Amino acid sequence: MIRKMGIVWKLRHVMAARDLFQTSDLVPLLAERGVYLSREQVFRLVTQPPQRLSMDTLAALCDVFDCSPNDLIEVDVVNAEVRKTGRGDATGQAPPVRRTTIRRPDLT
Repeated sequence: MIRKMGIVWKLRHVMAARDLFQTSDLVPLLAERGVYLSREQVFRLVTQPPQRLSMDTLAALCDVFDCSPNDLIEVDVVNAEVRKTGRGDATGQAPPVRRTTIRRPDLT
């Protein structure tokens, strides 16, 4: 059995609690701490959970908002138990087979 983990990214909530609502306002705050990201990169950082996050960026965010990584990231169990099988879904059952009928056109 595999425990599937996920994260809840709470940067937007942390920003709102500090009355910071424009993602572009975060660009210069990060730059002051040596993290240079474009407006588009900061927008994605705020609106989507990052797949990879550098420690420098995480440290800068914590410094900007005077918080800890736990305030930005909440670890969550997405699926308590996922059975790893070679067939179908987590129950081990193969997906239903859809049978099709091939009809030839009349050759008259």
